Amino acid sequence: MRRTRILTAVLALAAGLLSGAPSALAADPDSTKLAADTYTWKNARIDGGGFVPGIVFNRSEKNLAYARTDIGGVYRWQEASKSWTPLLDSVGWDDWGHTGVVSVASDSVDPNKVYAAVGTYTNSWDPKNGAVMRSSDRGASWQKANLPFKLGGNMPGRGMGERLAVDPNRNSVLYLGAPSGKGLWRSTDSGVTWSQVTNFPNVGNYVQDPSDTSGYASDNQGIVWVSFDESTGTSGNATKTLYVGVADAENAVYRSTDAGATWQRLAGQPTGQLAHKGVLDAKNGYLYVAYSDKGGPYDGGKGRLWRYATGTGTWTNISPVAEADTFYGFSGLTVDRQKPGTVMATAYSAWWPDTQIFRSTDSGATWTKAWDYTSYPNRENRYTMDVSSSPWLTWGANPAPPEQTPKLGWMTESMEIDPFDSARLMYGTGATIYGTENLTNWDSGGKFTVKPMVRGLEETAVNDLASPPSGAPLLSALGDVGGFRHTDLTKVPSMMFTQPNFTTTTSLDFAESNPNTVVRVGNLDSGPHIAFSTDNGANWFAGTDPSGVSGGGTVAAAADGSRFVWSPQGAGVHHATGFGTSWQASGGIPAGAVVESDRVDPKTFYGFKSGKFYVSTDGGATFKESPAGGLPSGDSVRFKALPGGKGDVWLAGGASDGAYGLWHSTDGGASFTKLSNVEQADTIGFGKAAPGATYQTLYTSAKIGGVRGIFRSTDKGVSWTRVNDDAHQWGWTGAAITGDPRVYGRVYVSTNGRGVIYGDSSDGGTTDPGPGPDPTPTGACKVTYKVTNQWSGGFQADVQLTNTGTGPWNGWSLSWPFPDGQKLTQAWNAEAAQSGSTVTAKNVGWNANVAAGSSVSFGFTGSWSGTNAKPTAFKVGDQSCTVA
Repeated sequence: MRRTRILTAVLALAAGLLSGAPSALAADPDSTKLAADTYTWKNARIDGGGFVPGIVFNRSEKNLAYARTDIGGVYRWQEASKSWTPLLDSVGWDDWGHTGVVSVASDSVDPNKVYAAVGTYTNSWDPKNGAVMRSSDRGASWQKANLPFKLGGNMPGRGMGERLAVDPNRNSVLYLGAPSGKGLWRSTDSGVTWSQVTNFPNVGNYVQDPSDTSGYASDNQGIVWVSFDESTGTSGNATKTLYVGVADAENAVYRSTDAGATWQRLAGQPTGQLAHKGVLDAKNGYLYVAYSDKGGPYDGGKGRLWRYATGTGTWTNISPVAEADTFYGFSGLTVDRQKPGTVMATAYSAWWPDTQIFRSTDSGATWTKAWDYTSYPNRENRYTMDVSSSPWLTWGANPAPPEQTPKLGWMTESMEIDPFDSARLMYGTGATIYGTENLTNWDSGGKFTVKPMVRGLEETAVNDLASPPSGAPLLSALGDVGGFRHTDLTKVPSMMFTQPNFTTTTSLDFAESNPNTVVRVGNLDSGPHIAFSTDNGANWFAGTDPSGVSGGGTVAAAADGSRFVWSPQGAGVHHATGFGTSWQASGGIPAGAVVESDRVDPKTFYGFKSGKFYVSTDGGATFKESPAGGLPSGDSVRFKALPGGKGDVWLAGGASDGAYGLWHSTDGGASFTKLSNVEQADTIGFGKAAPGATYQTLYTSAKIGGVRGIFRSTDKGVSWTRVNDDAHQWGWTGAAITGDPRVYGRVYVSTNGRGVIYGDSSDGGTTDPGPGPDPTPTGACKVTYKVTNQWSGGFQADVQLTNTGTGPWNGWSLSWPFPDGQKLTQAWNAEAAQSGSTVTAKNVGWNANVAAGSSVSFGFTGSWSGTNAKPTAFKVGDQSCTVA
């Protein structure tokens, strides 16, 4: 439930990144030429799963909104599909920290422009400084301005903000509030360059825990929000008055009335608490400020809401609850721009029994609550919850009143009323984005409906992956939400793993010859740390812990499911026959070793620790150290045994200051051979063999030929094909990887904040025959053309082509004329080009065959001016298509 988010991220990164910074992503021009394949990439749908600390609507264009996540990038809302599109998947391995987003700003003067302040940690966990990303095409592409300090998208206080703001009158001017005592920064050239506002008087002083020697909780949270008073400027001229919030409980709010030339502490302001949010209602002349005694997003025991009259300088306490009665801080502050007297805020840190949402329609004079007690512990809600699209949000719980499931939320630091629609509200929680489209029912005495509005936003940190040869195609071990069994990658599973619900699952495995037997281990505040399933992960029962266990560690199932070896945190390696009711310590292997099983011999298990490989041939009772040398000396290693190959082991890992790469053993780990063509490797997995091949396909997250990426080999590592591209990198992918044993070319990739990514190959294992004549299918066709997003000068469209004839197509080519001079800019899932007004889109390798009655879809972006009418005439070859 997001409480373990930081632990998930740090443990994952410590395993693969902190042992040595990866080398540069850019390819060496003299390096070996690599084969390439075109892959289609998607998420195994979970929908959410992580903390959303910021939601920002553009103030001048309807339906343009962005959401930021703490470690999973930034997203743009797609109104047509009611979904989110990820915008930072191009962040590469070297810059993994730039997937953490501390603030996002959408330009109301030019809605095509958007900015993101990125960086995950301000302490040593993140080796790089932060940056401000800028885009002039709504996040489709980015340019970067590196900063001389770090930013903390996953640090304490990340729910405060927004720290980044664009001047609503002169949009070349931006301000950024920095942490760590670095002060206030300004750009006057649309984010290209930045300089410190040296006369800003306060860099902040609040730290969560001064005694934390890691630097995580002891960092100064700095300057936390910037708010412009747009009424004090004119178009093209810098806004004169702006307000800045500082993490200083005694001096929280500052103002400039001369466009940032001078600054003053606002007189008469409340003291003793931190100003989480500062939202200005310029129409009525009010600055609203939400206060908490802590920085959040987890903590906060007292809070207040205040209103500042910008014309008179009068402060008014408008708290909906007396401070003495609060056990939480206030945040999630928002104003209805259609009806500015309407204000809302959240009790962001009310974990139990639920968060609270407050609403006022008279500028804070009076308030109502989203729920209240009738007679304790019974409560009455102004809302109904519908989580049918993400049913796991109930956590499979059955709590006693006053708790309910699903909860209205927790960690509710972000909340925004749509500036164009008073009935629509979105707010972030520790696991999803909730929203409603009938919010105004609140005021009329009716109930409003709260639903997840999170489709497309995938924000889980992945620790382990498994794709069994039968049953569900994907089992996942995740931070915060435990993990899921995907029977359909395109659908949200009904529930995460339960009985028990681990806060984080650290490792899982299945019995290779009996895939119905599955084991998982993980972290739990109290209770067992291991669970078993006998139906392929559909249902679970808890095992028993050996003495001293404090965390999940790694686990391995025997090839036939008859026994298990477990290396938990807090205790040494143990083994058990059956389902772990009686564990015995394993001999000859150190505590903390990573353990795996041979996929053929049920009595053979393997382990690795600190450069040494260990082998057990008696079911894990005793291990012997292998004489194999030259392996990585650290513990940043992942290894797996090949299904169907006794003693066939592949090992990946290392660090840039020592041995680093990919090793192979064919004698059960007695010796290993390092692959000379792999410079660095961090994961290894296996999938279905290529057509005509006898050895399973290898997959790895690695550096090969000077390039960092996801690679595939169909010939035991003799040659490699990069299967991702620069637009699909997802930051750090070093925790786990696996192919699919049933689908050639399919690979599942772990990310640290973008969920489970899976890719399908376009080549299907066939040899490219080279260019040939254009495909000319015969028979009837139908086209559905849909503009999914449109902005000034640009648009995005989806095209569905249906074979309505009686015979199959073995290739297709669709053409149409644009009626208004529109220009194609890029396409996906088709090869597209434009000549004059005519666009021609041809199949790519994987979608050439279209059976009768079946459809194929592709998408593209284009430019337009004047009007953007839809095409009305489409042809496949010489055959005109029906237009739906």
